[in-house]
Amino acid sequence: MAAAKADPTAQSTPSTKTVLRVTQLRSSIGCKQNQRQTLLALGLRKIRQTRDWPDTPQVRGMIHTVRHLVTVEEVAP
Repeated sequence: MAAAKADPTAQSTPSTKTVLRVTQLRSSIGCKQNQRQTLLALGLRKIRQTRDWPDTPQVRGMIHTVRHLVTVEEVAP
């Protein structure tokens, strides 16, 4: 029995048109290394800095890693 081929773009395309606005509220001083790197990957380097990201499982996972340092709002695209 042949396995069905998966769509190669299934993981890279956003599932919805929702945009997440991520704002850093607390410093990364004293945090674990992976949390500091996650903030940098999200584009957050200073307190009160904000970035908009598409609502994807990958972005939600990064936000979950640093949920105690940031706030998240859903905004219309």
